[in-house]
Amino acid sequence: MQEWEGVSEFVAVAETESFTKAGKRLGISTAQVSRQVGALEQRLDTKLLYRTTRKVSMTEEGHLYYRHCRQVLDGLEEAERALSSLRGLPQGLLRMTAPVAYGEKYILPVVNDFLLAYPNVEVDIALTNRQVRLVDAGIDLAIRIGKLADSSLIAKRISQRINYVCASPDYLKRFGEPHSLSELSRHNCLIGNHDYWRFLEQGRERQLKIKGNLRCNTGHGLRDAALKGLGLVQLPNYYIGQDLKAGRLVSVLNAYQEPNEGVWALYPQNRHLSPKVKLMVEFLDRALP
Repeated sequence: MQEWEGVSEFVAVAETESFTKAGKRLGISTAQVSRQVGALEQRLDTKLLYRTTRKVSMTEEGHLYYRHCRQVLDGLEEAERALSSLRGLPQGLLRMTAPVAYGEKYILPVVNDFLLAYPNVEVDIALTNRQVRLVDAGIDLAIRIGKLADSSLIAKRISQRINYVCASPDYLKRFGEPHSLSELSRHNCLIGNHDYWRFLEQGRERQLKIKGNLRCNTGHGLRDAALKGLGLVQLPNYYIGQDLKAGRLVSVLNAYQEPNEGVWALYPQNRHLSPKVKLMVEFLDRALP
């Protein structure tokens, strides 16, 4: 079995570009990862990785070796999943990623319920708004919102997101309610990651540039500003749904509301038979609003 020693460690370093992160993924020390990869390179008499103080990257030989090793490891994982399918119980590690705000409010509670139902599964979930490359990062399942780029990933729609333009009753009392998109230029619009808002006008999607005295890259900060009467805001339902129901915020320009966006579960094709992935997707599909 000596020829297999260091392969898992090398693949983990190649995918995370870090000995430390590879050790955390595998549950072993950074030193052990370094020793195993070094021994592998010595055994192969080939340099697989470039090491600097800032980054680890693969050599040309490393790229070639990684592709073959990844196929072998995927085959072993598929064999284990096949055995798990025969037993009918999901088990093992499930790596996930989801957007930060949506993940905190909706995904994590469902994941916790899933772990109660299937205690033999271990979940490693990272909340990030960065688009992670699933196969390269070893991710089994990703939650994405909105339009999807064309890819080889399998996608299942599990929920939807609704964007509202809204403001506090106090703000609307002082500055009036806009009834057309042209009136937005006379209002203080609270800006998020983009300086435009999206609408549907006469059946066509439209992006409208907005301006205001606050720019903030978090929905929670924009919600607080809107509640305090600073201006109009466009936010998804999971930020301000309860505020709309309670009357703390009032939805405006409803005639121009853009179409609802999909919330998607994405997973690589080579993982579509995994019992834990399949059950997690079904669990999310049933539980999400």
